[in-house]
Amino acid sequence: MKEYIPQNIRNLALIGHGGGGKTSLNETALFVSGEINRVGAIGEGNTVSDYTENEIERQFSISLSPSHLEWNNRKINILDTPGYTDFVGEVKAGLRVADTAVLVLKSVEGVEVGSELTYGFANAAEMPAAVVINKIDSERSDFDAVVETVKDRVSPAAAVVSFPVKEGTGANTIVNVAKMKAYKHGEAPEKKPAEIDVPDEAKERAEELRTELIEKVAELDEELMNTYLENDGLSDEQLAKGLRDSMTQRNIVPVFATSAISGLGVNAFLDFVADYFPAPTDVSAAKGKLRDKDDEIEIACDPSGEPVFFIFKTVVEQHVGELSLFRAYSGTAKAGLDLVNTNNNKGERLSQLSFLNGRNRKDADHVIAGDIGAVVKLKDTHTSNTLASKNYDVVLPPVEFPEAVIRGAIKPKAKGDEDKIGAGLHTLHEEDPSFSVKFDPEIKQTIIAGQGELQLSLAVKRLKERYGVEVELVEPRIPYRETIKGKCESAEYKHKKQSGGRGQFAHVYFKMAPTPRGEGYVFEDAIVGGVVPKNFIPAVEKGIVDIMEKGVIAGSKVIDVKVTLFDGSYHSVDSDEMSFKLAASQCFRKAFEAAKPIILEPIYELEIKVPEDAMGDVMGDISSRRGKILGMDSDGRFQILKAHVPLAELYKYSSTLRSLTGGRGMHTRTFYRYEEMPKEFEQKVIEEFKKQKEEE
Repeated sequence: MKEYIPQNIRNLALIGHGGGGKTSLNETALFVSGEINRVGAIGEGNTVSDYTENEIERQFSISLSPSHLEWNNRKINILDTPGYTDFVGEVKAGLRVADTAVLVLKSVEGVEVGSELTYGFANAAEMPAAVVINKIDSERSDFDAVVETVKDRVSPAAAVVSFPVKEGTGANTIVNVAKMKAYKHGEAPEKKPAEIDVPDEAKERAEELRTELIEKVAELDEELMNTYLENDGLSDEQLAKGLRDSMTQRNIVPVFATSAISGLGVNAFLDFVADYFPAPTDVSAAKGKLRDKDDEIEIACDPSGEPVFFIFKTVVEQHVGELSLFRAYSGTAKAGLDLVNTNNNKGERLSQLSFLNGRNRKDADHVIAGDIGAVVKLKDTHTSNTLASKNYDVVLPPVEFPEAVIRGAIKPKAKGDEDKIGAGLHTLHEEDPSFSVKFDPEIKQTIIAGQGELQLSLAVKRLKERYGVEVELVEPRIPYRETIKGKCESAEYKHKKQSGGRGQFAHVYFKMAPTPRGEGYVFEDAIVGGVVPKNFIPAVEKGIVDIMEKGVIAGSKVIDVKVTLFDGSYHSVDSDEMSFKLAASQCFRKAFEAAKPIILEPIYELEIKVPEDAMGDVMGDISSRRGKILGMDSDGRFQILKAHVPLAELYKYSSTLRSLTGGRGMHTRTFYRYEEMPKEFEQKVIEEFKKQKEEE
C-alpha cells in the first residue's frame, strides 16, 4: 500500500435521506479513481458498499460501509451510511469518526426529513460539511430551487462550487466555479471527462457564483477581505487557502452538482475533496479523558505519538469472525502491538490489519493517525471502546446512539433454542448498538428495541439466516402496576392443613391502606402479646413481598401500599415459616381486593416532528390512542408536537407515523410516569389475565 501522511488523508461520511444516491456516488468515485474496474448497480446487487444479502434483496443500505480511494495523491476514506431512519445508528457511528459530512440530496425532492435529521447530527457535532445535489439528469431536476432550499433549511453558508450547464434529460456538462472550467461527460462514468472552457451561455452565471464563493471565503479573514476589495478578486492560491480555512471553520458549505449514475460532476467533486476538504490535522483535535479523571485532554493527530484508536463499528463475517473498524487518532497501529482497552482495562494485541472497500479487504502493514482501518479477532473490545498504549490510558467519548422508539418481544418457535437466540441477539447488538436486547423479568419476555419495525424484523430474519433459529416477533406485555385507592380495616386468613403426622397452621389479620404515590411498600408489625411469635414475622413479610411481585388482579407488581399485621394466632407444633408465608399471601389478597384496587399504566412522553400538512392527521391519531397533547412548537417547515400517550397504545407507532406523514415524520419517546387506567380498559386487562390463568 502507498504511504500517506495525515495531511494527505480525507475522511468523509455520505449522509442523507434514502434514495439520494449515496451508494451510487461512492461506487462511481471508486471507479473513476481506478479503485474498481466496473461500476456496479444497486438494481443488480453488485455495488461495493451494499454487499450483504439483505441490502441486495431490499436495494438500499442497511449498514455503514467503508471505502477508500486515491485522488490527486490524497487518500479519501468514504463512509457510506444508510438513509433509512431505522438505521440512523449507523449514521451516528460514521459521523463520529469522519472529518466532513457530505449531505447527498435529490435534485427533484431536495431537502427531505432524513436530510434534515442526519445533517442535524453533523451540525450538532460542529463538523465541516458539504452538499451534493445528485440526479441532475432527472426529468424534473431543479438545481437552483434545491440550492435555495439548502440555504434556507440546511445552512446559510451554502455556496455553489459546481452547477449544470443544462439539467434534466441530456445533462452532460458541469461548470466548476472554483477553477472556472467546465467538464463534458459521456453517457457513462469516465475516468477523465473532457475539460473545456466555460460555455458562453453559462459564463455570466459562473462569474456570479464565483463572486459569491469568493465573498464567502473572504468574510472569514479581514486581510483576505481587504485584498479582495483592493484587487477586485483573489488569486488562485489565496482562494485555495481561503477555501480550506473556510471549510474547516464551517464558514462555507460547498454545494456540488452530480449525477452519480452517469458520473457527471463526480470528478470535480473529488478534485475539491482532495484539494480543499480538511485533513485530520486541520480539524479540532479529538478530546478524551484519562481514565478515572474528569479533566479533558486533546489527542494530537501524530503518527509517532502514543497509540489511541477508537472502535466505531463491529462487523461479523462468516469464516472471519468479528472485524473491528477503527479510526487511529494518534500513533500507528501495527500487527503485534499490545494495547489496553481503556473502557474495561483489558489487554488486547492487534493481529491482522486491513483497509476495506465494502467486503473486500486489503492487508495493511500499519494504520497511521488520521486513517481508518480494520482489525480482526479482538477479544474483549466492542463498538465505542478505546484502545490505547499502556502509558496513555485515555478514553474517547462513545458514539451517541439514539434511544429506541419501538420494541417487540421475541417468542421462540422451538424449545431449546434459547441459548442460540441469546448469542445471536448479542451479536446483532454488537454490530448495531442502536438495536438493544434484554430479558425483562417483570413481564418474563425477551425484549428487542430499536429505531423502527424494519430494524426489528431484519433482526428476526438474521437470526434464522445466521443461526438457524426461528422466532416470532410479538407485542410485548405491558408492565402495569397494581395499587389501591381505599382502605381495608381488617382482613383475616387462617391456613390450616392436617394430613396425618405434623400439620400446618398459621392465622393472621391485616390492615391495608395506600401510601403516597412513589413511597413504595411499608410493613408494620403491630402484634401485641406474642399472638404471632417474633420468629414468624419475617415469614409473614416474605409472603407479602412474594404476592406483591406476582400481583393480585392482573398479574402485575403491586406498589405503594401499607400493610399492618395486627393480630393472629399460632400452634405450638403445627406452625412454621411456610405456613405463615402462605397465610400472609392469602390475607394480603383478601385485603387488597377489599381496598378498591386499581391498575396503573406506564405513560410515555412523545416528541413528534412532522410537516405542517400532516399535523391534523397526527393529532387525530394521538387522540385515538388516549393521548394528551401538551403543546406545539414550530421548527422551520416542521411542527414539533409533545404528547403523553399510554405505552399500551404505542406498539409499532413509528410505522404508523411514517404512514401518516409519507415517511417525513419522526419521534422520540421517554418514560413519564404511571397513571390510573380508565375503568373500561382496566377491565379488559383483568379479563385477559384471568383467561391466561385459566389456560395455564
